[in-house]
Amino acid sequence: MDLLVRNATLPDGRTGIDVLAQGGRITAVGPGLNAPDGMPVLDAQGFLLSPPFVDAHFHMDATLSHGLPRVNASGTLLEGIALWGELKPLLTQEALVERALQYCDWAVAKGLLAVRSHVDVCDDRLLAVDALLHVKERVKPYLDLQLVAFPQDGVLRSKNAVDNLKRALDKGVEVVGGIPHFERTSEQGADSVKLLCEIAAERGLRVDMHCDETDDPLSRHIETLAYQTQRLGLHGRVAGSHLTSMHSMDNYYASKLIPLMAEAQIQAIANPLANIVLQGRHDTYPKRRGMMRVPELLAAGVNVAFGHDSVMDPWYMLGSGDMLEVAAMGLHVAQMTSQAQMKQCFDAVTVNPARMLGLEGYGLDAGCHADFVLLQARSPVEAIRLRSTRLAVVRRGQVIAQTPAATASLALPGRPASVDWTLRR
Repeated sequence: MDLLVRNATLPDGRTGIDVLAQGGRITAVGPGLNAPDGMPVLDAQGFLLSPPFVDAHFHMDATLSHGLPRVNASGTLLEGIALWGELKPLLTQEALVERALQYCDWAVAKGLLAVRSHVDVCDDRLLAVDALLHVKERVKPYLDLQLVAFPQDGVLRSKNAVDNLKRALDKGVEVVGGIPHFERTSEQGADSVKLLCEIAAERGLRVDMHCDETDDPLSRHIETLAYQTQRLGLHGRVAGSHLTSMHSMDNYYASKLIPLMAEAQIQAIANPLANIVLQGRHDTYPKRRGMMRVPELLAAGVNVAFGHDSVMDPWYMLGSGDMLEVAAMGLHVAQMTSQAQMKQCFDAVTVNPARMLGLEGYGLDAGCHADFVLLQARSPVEAIRLRSTRLAVVRRGQVIAQTPAATASLALPGRPASVDWTLRR
């Protein structure tokens, strides 16, 4: 549980910094720290030491199920939904647990140590709920797994979904989910937002709804979510995920909506990898990007995080649990290429989602948990550019994953013998 990291660069730009961890907590941060005799030392060699990556939006009950019972031939959202309906009756708790544990292994190797996962509650067996609650306990020593009760087929549209959702919360699921744009009518969608927010308020829980994941500019359930948040005093405890209809909304309406979200302290989760391929499918050209207005939301003071959403499941057949890949796609899709904006994209997979999940002791300050990732990069922007190698992943002061530095050998006359892609001046 004790470790000294020497000569690290921190995300805020400080260099030559040591980080001392004792008893699983950071006890000191600064240059030239002394460590007790025999304490393990990790030489950062000037590379970037970051708090761990955090995924604010994932579906662990479906992960790594690609090809079961068949492949999503079209790669579309609607076929993915249909395919999940075909797969659900075939699921077993053992298979769900095994795939989730395998993904958690991938996550740890990538420095991803906290995940908020939605879990479908429209199956009366609550098979996935029980499986992921089991996984949550199994991975607790090395990964924080927060679960959302997600009525994937619509809490009003799907028979027994309300009761199933409450049963899932009774079992220990921590967050109330929803999908208002998938209800049968917009009126039912609004009713579902009201119902679900009231359940969360009654139980003192957080809310995270799939909201307006559509190209329809008239899908405006986020407005209702902001209103119910205000009405029930849920400020700071509510997140809207996807919000892709914002990319199709006219600027006048957006100028009304975004301040309402900020006033209610609504938090927003974009899923750039999935939504850049799933949205805009009905467009020819010009083709919409299908992602929420990230720069505008950040400018209004809304806490915005990026999620991976899916890895090798019915909706997204790619991915490896790399949140730097998510940040890179978000940067490109949102055209966030100023120096400050690129750093914001790094924050969207670290400090912003940590705040959203309410993670205790997160960060690189004295008193925080000794959880961090050593990246083969000199800055957050370089980390995104390179999808940097995770040289070491530390949990509570213990190194739990390591990867050799990425290098390539060269055989070129008059040139160096190797190259590592980091920029040194």
